[in-house]
Amino acid sequence: MNKHLISSKLISQFSSFLSREERAPGTIEKYRRDIRSFASWLNGRAAARETAAEWRDYLLKMHYSPVTVNSMLAALNSFFRFAGWDDCRVKFLKVQRRIFRESGKELSRSEYIRLVNAARSLGKNRLALIMETICSAGIRVSEVQYITVEAARSGQAEIFMKGKIRTIMLSAKLCRKLLKYAKNKKISSGEIFITGSGKGISRRQIWAEMKQLCKAAHVEPGKVFPHNLRHLFATAFYNTSRDIVQLADVLGHASIETTRIYLMTSGTEHRRKLDLLGLA
Repeated sequence: MNKHLISSKLISQFSSFLSREERAPGTIEKYRRDIRSFASWLNGRAAARETAAEWRDYLLKMHYSPVTVNSMLAALNSFFRFAGWDDCRVKFLKVQRRIFRESGKELSRSEYIRLVNAARSLGKNRLALIMETICSAGIRVSEVQYITVEAARSGQAEIFMKGKIRTIMLSAKLCRKLLKYAKNKKISSGEIFITGSGKGISRRQIWAEMKQLCKAAHVEPGKVFPHNLRHLFATAFYNTSRDIVQLADVLGHASIETTRIYLMTSGTEHRRKLDLLGLA
């Protein structure tokens, strides 16, 4: 029986495969990181279903959340499938779907406003406008690259992600802000949010710059990351339209079940509803 040994070459080949499959750069990097973590934990041992299951248990003992563990197992099983090691694939943890979000992770509208104001007071106008764009359009941080001068002029942006093209509308107020910013920066066409070298700003830089606002905005760091802006958009949109199908289309979700996750209320709000029942 051949030993299933994980090598740097095999991980590199897997990364190239994911690129050919048009997986997002962030996804590829996460998969690489998770597989390397497993390989490091193996410490020279061969991969097997038993060792993968042991790693799963180890992650739980290290206080990784079940959702995080399952995301790491997804990367590992994908790698095993690519390598032809189907005998190594391991079962996911069974997690009952939660009906509320952790209060400590939910970004409120007032906290969002404080972040934008903090960015402007610190002279980080690009960051302030990026946050407003993500939040008001409901886009992913990886989709910021599709916010162009042309999109601001037409009031809509064409986004190509995960093999799909979707059109998102931009509010008139946001378009005015985008065009004013582009004019001030002498950007006449193409991407609006670029670095000094003319390249599009990376998701990692956006994440890092947002984290730097926490103290000035008096917002807990655990709440401050780009995807929470998209969650805030989803909640605001649904509270206005009450149309989850339309919201799923706007967000680019293939399944409404994914959209439901975005609409979970916080634990505090869920507890308030229980208190209103008056049954105890």
